[in-house]
Amino acid sequence: MARTLRGVLIFGGFAIAVGAAFYPIFFHPMMHMEAYKKDQAENRSGIIQENVQPPGLKVWSDPFSRK
Repeated sequence: MARTLRGVLIFGGFAIAVGAAFYPIFFHPMMHMEAYKKDQAENRSGIIQENVQPPGLKVWSDPFSRK
């Protein structure tokens, strides 16, 4: 029984660590989309896309827009 408990604790700890790592990367931005949109608008306000975009590449798009 102790061997099984140890395996469950190790697997559970790994699952919790992965979840804790993914939360600030994926879940927090998706849950607070308006704040991230506002930040991106402020960060990109002084940038003219045609001046910084290499020729032949796709122009920047809103990463939060629905397709």
